[in-house]
Amino acid sequence: MRHENSEINVSFKFYFSETITHLPEVKDGKCFFPFHHRDGIFYDCVKFKSKHKWCSLNETYQGYWKYCSEEDFAKCVFPFWYRHLIYWECTDDGDAFGKTWCSLTQNYNKDKIWKYCD
Repeated sequence: MRHENSEINVSFKFYFSETITHLPEVKDGKCFFPFHHRDGIFYDCVKFKSKHKWCSLNETYQGYWKYCSEEDFAKCVFPFWYRHLIYWECTDDGDAFGKTWCSLTQNYNKDKIWKYCD
């Protein structure tokens, strides 16, 4: 039962998301690697809140982007140094699942940047 002088306490919570200006895709742009986005540094195309992988067209993502095509994806760097060996092709050394991988820089030991090979 409600009395005439009673108060109703209603609280609302508002959630704000990060605001970034997303400009239309630049179809003839060139991916910039590595690029900074949020708190990360990316050496290959990424898939944040999209159906397809994309890349930034400048060093620090500022809204200029494009969907990645086959030639945009990061390429393996050969030779690369891993542990105490130099590799001239993809390797499965160190991968728990036996999948082949490569470094995206010449010194994996220092940079720890890699991707699985096709």
